[in-house]
Amino acid sequence: MRAVDIIMKKRGSLLNKGGEQLNREEIEFLINGYVNGSIPDYQVSSWLMAVFFNGMSFKETACLTDVMLHSGDSIDLTDLHGPFVDKHSTGGVGDKISLPLAPITAACGLTVPMMSGRALGHTGGTLDKLEAIDGYRVGLEVNEFKSILQKTGFAMTGQTEKIVPADRLLYALRDVTGTVESVPLITASILSKKAAEGSDALVFDVKFGNGAFMKTPEAAQELAESLVKTAQSMGKKSAALLTNMNTPLGMKIGNFLEIEETLDCLEGKGPEDVMELTYALGALMLVLAGKASTEEEGIERCKEAVQSGRAMELFLANVREQGGDDKALLSQRNVRRSPFKRTIEAAQDGFLSIHAYKTGLAGVNLGVGRNRTDEKVCPDAGIILHAREGCFVKKGQLIMEVFGKNEECFTQAIPLLEDALSYSSEKMDPVKLVLKKIL
Repeated sequence: MRAVDIIMKKRGSLLNKGGEQLNREEIEFLINGYVNGSIPDYQVSSWLMAVFFNGMSFKETACLTDVMLHSGDSIDLTDLHGPFVDKHSTGGVGDKISLPLAPITAACGLTVPMMSGRALGHTGGTLDKLEAIDGYRVGLEVNEFKSILQKTGFAMTGQTEKIVPADRLLYALRDVTGTVESVPLITASILSKKAAEGSDALVFDVKFGNGAFMKTPEAAQELAESLVKTAQSMGKKSAALLTNMNTPLGMKIGNFLEIEETLDCLEGKGPEDVMELTYALGALMLVLAGKASTEEEGIERCKEAVQSGRAMELFLANVREQGGDDKALLSQRNVRRSPFKRTIEAAQDGFLSIHAYKTGLAGVNLGVGRNRTDEKVCPDAGIILHAREGCFVKKGQLIMEVFGKNEECFTQAIPLLEDALSYSSEKMDPVKLVLKKIL
C-alpha cells in the first residue's frame, strides 16, 4: 500500500472527478503512518485537499473518526458514576456557554467531562478563558481529571499529546493548508476527541453566520447532521442546535471578561441571549441523559440549579480543585482590567448592528485571540458592549469599552470595531438565536 495511491484514489481523475471511497485499511494506513512519521506531511496535505474538494461518505467519516480515536489513549470513566454528557460548540465571538453550562448541568445530576480547545483566529477558546483565573490548570492527568469529575461533577482539560494525537497533528496541518472548513474533517476532529473523553451523550451547538465557520444555515445543518449521525453510529446519544453567530454572544468578549459574565450567569443575571442558549443546551443534555422527560422540564431544572446557588457552588469548587484562586477571582470581578483602554461611541443615531466576525478580528489584535498556535493571549484584553444588536442609540452614546494588550494594538483594532458597527433608520426584526434542532 502506498500513500500516493490513496491520494490519487480520493482525488479522482479527469474521467472520475469525484474520486472514490476509501476503505478502512487505506484510512488506517494513511493516518497511522502520519502519526508514526512514516508518511510525510506533504502527502497528508495533498490528501486533506482531496477530501476538502471531494468530501467523504458517511461510512468513510465514521471510519476516519474511529481510526483517529484509536491513534492514542482514551479516558475510561466506567468506574465513575454517570451519566456522562458533554456539549461542543463550533466556535464564535463571545461564546462562553460551556463555562456556565457545565456547573449548571452538573448541579442537575450529570457528570460533564469537557475536553476543550484554545482560541484560534477570530474564535475564542475555553482553555484560555479558564487560565485567566489565577492558578487555574487545564493540563490534567487522567487520574486527576477523573478525581475532579467525581468531586465537582465536571472537569475541564485540554488535549494531551497521548489523547487522539492524530487530531492534534491533522488540525495543525489543516490550519495551514486551508482545509479547516470540511464537514467530514470537522466531524472526525470533534468526535474523536469527544469519544476519547468518555462521554455517553453529546449535544452540539453548530453556529452559522458571519462569525461562524459555517456561513449559512444550510452549511451548518449539513455539519450538524454529520455530527449527530456519526455520533449515533458510534453508540452515543446525540442532538444539535443550529444557532446564530452574526452578532457576538453576550455583553463581554475576552478571556477574564467572559469569566466575569459566567459568574453573572450562575447568579441568574447573565445577558438574555447567553442565558437562553445555556438553558436550551442544558435542557437537551438532561433529556438525552434521562434526567428530564421534556426540554421544558430540563429548562426548569437548569433554572432551579442557578436559583438555588448550587451551580455557583460547583463552579467555585471546580476552580479550587483545578488549582485556581476562587477568592482572588471574586475580588477581581468587575475590577481587573488592562490599563490600555479606548472607548467607541455611536457615530450617528439609529438602530445598532454589530458584526461578529469583524469584532472577533479586532479581538485578535487586542490580544483576546491568536493567529498562530504559538502566540500568547492577554487575559485582560477584551471588549465590553454597552449596547446590543437592535438597540436604538444616539450619536455620541457609549457603545464599547475596549481593552488591549498594549498601546500599539489599538491602531488596527479600533478601525475594525468602528467598521463592525452599522446603523439603520428602521427597526430590525429580532434575531432568532436558535434556528432549529437536529436529532
